[in-house]
Amino acid sequence: MRADLLAETIAGLDEALAAVDAFDRALVGGLLRPQPAQAGGLTELAHAVAGTPLAGRVAEAAGKAAAGAASEDHFVALAAARTALLGSVHDALMARLEEASGRPRSEATVPAPGERQAANLLVAARSWLSDLARSGWQGIDHDVVAGAAPIVSAMLVDPALRRLATLLDGFAAELAASCPGAALERIPARRWADLWSRAMLLTLPGAAEVPMAGTVTGRLLPLGVDVQEHATAVQAQVHAVFEPADGGAPRLVRAGVSVPKPDTVVGAGLWQLLRPHMSLLAAVSEGRSMDLVGMPVTAEGDLLWNDEHARTGEPADAFVTARIVLPTATDPATAPLDRHPARIAVPVFLEGYATGNDDALTFTIAGHPLTVDTDRIPTAGPLTPAAVAASGSCIGLLRWDAGTYRVQPLAVETTVRKKTVAIHAGGWAGGTTDKAGIKAEKAATDAVAVLRERAGRLLRK
Repeated sequence: MRADLLAETIAGLDEALAAVDAFDRALVGGLLRPQPAQAGGLTELAHAVAGTPLAGRVAEAAGKAAAGAASEDHFVALAAARTALLGSVHDALMARLEEASGRPRSEATVPAPGERQAANLLVAARSWLSDLARSGWQGIDHDVVAGAAPIVSAMLVDPALRRLATLLDGFAAELAASCPGAALERIPARRWADLWSRAMLLTLPGAAEVPMAGTVTGRLLPLGVDVQEHATAVQAQVHAVFEPADGGAPRLVRAGVSVPKPDTVVGAGLWQLLRPHMSLLAAVSEGRSMDLVGMPVTAEGDLLWNDEHARTGEPADAFVTARIVLPTATDPATAPLDRHPARIAVPVFLEGYATGNDDALTFTIAGHPLTVDTDRIPTAGPLTPAAVAASGSCIGLLRWDAGTYRVQPLAVETTVRKKTVAIHAGGWAGGTTDKAGIKAEKAATDAVAVLRERAGRLLRK
């Protein structure tokens, strides 16, 4: 890993982010009656895409919005411009990452989604999002936010619209918890603008469709598990290297499972909810490969996991995979709407570093510090910040956050009683003999049993 390259300035990056921030500030106050400063932010966004095919539409949209006369189509154009700018930032950061890691990138591209007949629900969603833009984050109230509820309810019954429905539901819940906007001391302008822009573009017919790339057959070698937890949901995403049975080049893939959860189920208890949906988690915990036959996969390298297309294979040490196979694996292509800095999560293998822990835990590689994102280490596994600090090698995800590259540990090798031991964030995915893990599992079992009994009682009534 060329850590020195990660510290170098990327030309044009700050200017692109500044234009995005200027537009985000305009959304804070709302675009019903924009003030001069907001009009300036809209103009800055338009100037940033002046040399692109979006130039004419965005210039018109910025002018209309600055005059308080923007239509829904104008808001779509502004969302597209903002998304394109962040997409250019994503591409620049990924190009630097590829140079630093030395890994090849797939030459495949993600096909454009197919055209679909415009649905009335998409139009309704676009209308609600336009109302949000006009009111601004400071102008939101429960009446404005409540407009999403009937749209979400109607969308959820249609699998083709469920992706947008889930986004709108979570976005509206976040806004509702922050009402009234005028009383907010701090507004998450970048986050809410991200959600608004993405939702606005997903209202375009066909935009939410996931392009398929067919099926794959071969051997899957897991690297680690990324766990993302919310009060009412949890997701486990396995990052792995796939070796095609036909002898083709290995490639990086992902396999994820998401489930709803009660807020009382935390820590190791999360695995009880996830295990029944994906046998891969047991293989990760046991340190084994998986043999895949005809497993569906998207153009972005996401396996659409189905246990019928997989069986447990031979033992496969993740660190052996990271040392030998990972350097030759190609990175997957990225769909246009997924080109965002926040979505960067590139598997890397680091070793030979020195650790420091002044203000934050860091790995120093060839004299260049790399911040370790210990906040992303899940409590649902045996991996701890202390184990990371004592490690000598690490499998992690390289991310970009708050203007700098950070590494999220998925597994580390450390020395315990003069022996090298591997500790994985997903070490308890398939079950555990660890005392703390057993205790958390038992607590989760009791909580789920009580909730099921109460749910059954309500249904009987």
